Amino acid sequence: MHRSELTIDLGAVRRNARRLIEVLEGSALWAVVKADGYGHGAVDVAGAVLGEGATALCVATVAEGLDLRDEFSSARVVVMGPSSGREIALARDADIELTIANGPIPEGVRVHLKLETGMGRWGLAELPKPTVEVVGLMTHLATADCDRDFALEQLGRFEEATSRHSHLVRHAANSAAALRIPESRLDAARCGIALYGLSPFGTDPAEDGLEPALRWESALGQVKRLAPGESTGYGRRFSADEETWIGIVPVGYADGFRRDMTGTEVVVEGQRRAVVGTVSMDAIAVHLEGELPAGTPVTLIGDGVLAEDHARVADTVNYELVSRIESGPTRARRTVIDA
Repeated sequence: MHRSELTIDLGAVRRNARRLIEVLEGSALWAVVKADGYGHGAVDVAGAVLGEGATALCVATVAEGLDLRDEFSSARVVVMGPSSGREIALARDADIELTIANGPIPEGVRVHLKLETGMGRWGLAELPKPTVEVVGLMTHLATADCDRDFALEQLGRFEEATSRHSHLVRHAANSAAALRIPESRLDAARCGIALYGLSPFGTDPAEDGLEPALRWESALGQVKRLAPGESTGYGRRFSADEETWIGIVPVGYADGFRRDMTGTEVVVEGQRRAVVGTVSMDAIAVHLEGELPAGTPVTLIGDGVLAEDHARVADTVNYELVSRIESGPTRARRTVIDA
């Protein structure tokens, strides 16, 4: 039996894609659907954004690319992470494009050369002479969400190194850059987090015209009254000062509700309620105003509670929270709608 339910609104994904296409003003939208579409379902999201005009699907691994190729025989699929050996052969056979950040350029497969300009991770220190296999040139911006000046420095280095190759597709922008740094949009922008209606800046997505696509719900499994001095959860981190009602929700860090999200809020009967005590592997405790029946719905994300709200409490990013929500037979059921 499922402990919670994820609802993915593909209508919201479509509207976010349209918003990004509008912002890009003629640059191509390349949809980043790695990590199973940031937990939203890569195949479902890919179909929605291709229908709205995205011209490529970007993933982290060849395995992810092969899954998409099985569903979308003619779509442009770009692997952004490293690949080698057997993976290169599989990509060649499946007409999947690869990113080259070090080593030789393989033959017989279309590739993008990734230039290191300041991210300090994967990337070529210098741009080699492109071979016939090279179809694109790219870099990765490190601070588009927090330091515009450094992002512009990276763009300057990239444009100087690639200016002689205008016949190749050049791409550098992520969601943050696409939304706030017009100079970064170039020929294409690789947008991920914004497609899902999540803010790359950790703020309310509505500020950038985005609409969250994911809703996460559960229910009260048990309601109990704590007498003064009684506690709930490991370590007795919450002890009642007075008679207190709490609700136990059958979701915990094994479901993706992180252990350091104690103190965040969820919605119970239309009211925001604090998560108290230690988040367990399979349960959280929620402070209630009074007694409620077991089965009362609890909204973990949605109804005004944003993934960004939880991320601030946990001192992390919304990317991590949504991509780590567990779905499947023993955890959360994922339902897809197109509203």
